[in-house]
Amino acid sequence: MKNKLLLIALLLATSLLAQVKHEEVASRKLGGPRSISVALPEFYNQDKNKKYPLIILLDGEYMLYPFEGALRYANYWDDLPEAIIVAVDEEGPEQRDKDTEVSELDNMPTGAGLQFFEFIKDELLPHLQKNYRVSPFKIIAGHDVTAGFINFFLYQNDPVFNGFVCFSPELSPEMDEILPQRIASLNKPVFYYLATAGGDVEKLQKSTKKLDESIKAVQNPNFRYFFENLGDASHYSLVTYGVPGALYSIFSAYQPISNIEYKDNIVTMPSGYVAYLKTKYDIIEKDLGVKMKVRLNDFRAIEAAILKNAMYDEFKDLADVARKNYPKTTIGEYYEGMYYEMTGELRKAKKTYLNSYSYEGIGDWTKDFMISKAESLNVD
Repeated sequence: MKNKLLLIALLLATSLLAQVKHEEVASRKLGGPRSISVALPEFYNQDKNKKYPLIILLDGEYMLYPFEGALRYANYWDDLPEAIIVAVDEEGPEQRDKDTEVSELDNMPTGAGLQFFEFIKDELLPHLQKNYRVSPFKIIAGHDVTAGFINFFLYQNDPVFNGFVCFSPELSPEMDEILPQRIASLNKPVFYYLATAGGDVEKLQKSTKKLDESIKAVQNPNFRYFFENLGDASHYSLVTYGVPGALYSIFSAYQPISNIEYKDNIVTMPSGYVAYLKTKYDIIEKDLGVKMKVRLNDFRAIEAAILKNAMYDEFKDLADVARKNYPKTTIGEYYEGMYYEMTGELRKAKKTYLNSYSYEGIGDWTKDFMISKAESLNVD
């Protein structure tokens, strides 16, 4: 599945080149502008109020299109949220070395490395927040030396990023000891994806696995950790293999209710199905920065669980959620009618179904369907 996704993502990326904006960001920290590329969601201009998660990519000249292709493919199936992707151009190996400069005295960013760190935090992020509709949820990603460098943002008491994607990181001295300590003290949700592979550079593979063991020992519910060992992928191909895994791991809560989630997490509950639905979408909004309506298919999943376990009182709460998400549509009347029907108040059920005729049909809940529901009840 991952290989198929990778192939489709790369094919999609080749057709999206024209949709990427190139611009320069003025910087006092760097003493001059820095080139970036901005890939906006396909329907960015349709809803002027909608905000999007932000993904900043170091090594942007080669990291952009694997991320964009994977996202566009998953967006089509509503598996991942749309996001604004910003690729920072390292402008060649020499500039890359300068951008990630670390002091030999305290193993912290220094010189050009400190300037680049402050550019991202104090100039690039404000620039993007001013000029684009960026949600509070921000991810940063890097590969080998830049993957190690982004960990310095986790050294802060209040990290400016909510998500980190580290492909085969080249760690600074003592980082494998300091990082778990910083993770243990986090007081807000942070998502962290780490990857290596069997064909990775041996030194980096070893240090990444060591870091994995150290991180796994940390107990902090605010830290959401994901690790992948990507088979026989090389140091370079592991990025294209890992991008879908990173995105699906970090945004896992966003996905629609699947058959597995329904069977393992929902229908097995004795009650609380509507509360589960509310919590799911609260997490999507609060943790991932994505404000969205409850999917119609997710309503169907909760409906099925209520019917399966005969917890008919929950239809009343489901009707409230439906009306909040889709006011003046038939779905709210449908679930209120189901509450009355399943609790034996058939006259109220029929009246509620018929009342929906003045509302707008939505999905399978057409006006004709609602009338047929009313007529199916054997009452005057």
